[in-house]
Amino acid sequence: MRPSGRSPNEMRAVSFEPGIAKHAEGSCLVRFGDTHVLCTASLEERIPPWLKGRGEGWVTAEYGMLPRSTHERMRREANAGKQSGRTLEIQRLIGRSLRAVVDLRSLGERQITVDCDVIQADGGTRTASITGGWVALHQCIQWMKARDMISAPVLKDHVAAISCGIYNGNSVVDLDYAEDSTADTDANFVMTGKGGICEIQGTAEGEPFSDEEFTSLLTLARTAIADLVEAQKKAIA
Repeated sequence: MRPSGRSPNEMRAVSFEPGIAKHAEGSCLVRFGDTHVLCTASLEERIPPWLKGRGEGWVTAEYGMLPRSTHERMRREANAGKQSGRTLEIQRLIGRSLRAVVDLRSLGERQITVDCDVIQADGGTRTASITGGWVALHQCIQWMKARDMISAPVLKDHVAAISCGIYNGNSVVDLDYAEDSTADTDANFVMTGKGGICEIQGTAEGEPFSDEEFTSLLTLARTAIADLVEAQKKAIA
């Protein structure tokens, strides 16, 4: 039995609230159960120096957790003078995942930064950030289209992410903190709307997992991500 009472293939309640930030070109408040992330997409008429002259744009991401997004107050990373290794790893994952479905040449020599700020954490903050970040990115690109800033399609597909794991010997989807903190195996899957795999992160926290267990996690992830993509489509309709 899962702590939440959910069945092994049952995700938490997922919702998207696009247009939540007044000043951002694109925004979305995404909720995976009690994990809430504010995603904003900001357009800048600049690109990284190493991209100049190539006729391409760039999509990048930044990620952070608010001090009371967890049970106890966390120190702001700005006060420590540097970002943690975990933060850097997650924001690079978000950036890679979003760029996987972007035609950078069609974007032109511009940069879109997707900021993912965790308001409340209960497991799966990186998967919620990727999934909600795509909605914010889509809204930003629509903002550009409405102003005739782009002509060719920029987004090639949807992208979404979900966590899966082995908990008490069972393969389960969308781990909350109670499961994530004690799971035997923890994995994150990032896939496109067409089913292409962008990235898989999998770790055996206890006993190594088998091929059969990995296949069961992949099967759960494919079904869940297909559902998330449908939810994205409804959110942007």
